[in-house]
Amino acid sequence: MSADATVLDPDGLISDVLVEAEPLSRRVAELGEELSRDYAGRDVLLVGVLKGAVFFMADLVREITIPCEIDFMAVSSYGSGTDSSGVVRILKDLDANIEGRHVVIVEDIVDSGLTLSYLVRNLEARQPASLEVCALLTKPERRKADIECRYVGFEIPNRFVIGYGLDYGERFRSLPYVAALDETKLPELDV
Repeated sequence: MSADATVLDPDGLISDVLVEAEPLSRRVAELGEELSRDYAGRDVLLVGVLKGAVFFMADLVREITIPCEIDFMAVSSYGSGTDSSGVVRILKDLDANIEGRHVVIVEDIVDSGLTLSYLVRNLEARQPASLEVCALLTKPERRKADIECRYVGFEIPNRFVIGYGLDYGERFRSLPYVAALDETKLPELDV
């Protein structure tokens, strides 16, 4: 664990690093290349899901070599717990009209897939020309909804993860890597 974790984690809640900063950076660059190639010559809109996807979205956009626009949505399905309820509320909707546009949802993590499934259905109803998902992280063993992610950074084990935009109680977003929380120190944690 790096020195910054000692400062950012005085309670010792970080268990282990799952994806180091360098592989994260490398994979984001590769995803940027894929999106640039796949959407060359098309009007593409990247839709970041707040708050967790902000770090990923910012780095991803800098790696895309074609013109693109960005917009954001904020949704809530967790309430005060750590397990998705599947009941989704839109807290901030898109500013842009997506009808006839090529849209890529940029998500930090796909866990159960319930929130993302709702979001995909909601955006499909707005009649985009195409709609794909780009997720930094996926937890396939947690999936409850059948959701397809065309672009995936990393598949990770069923652990509660933090860092690179992901949080636990609004803490740890600024870590430059993805780490797992020590679940023995958080008995109420439902990964």
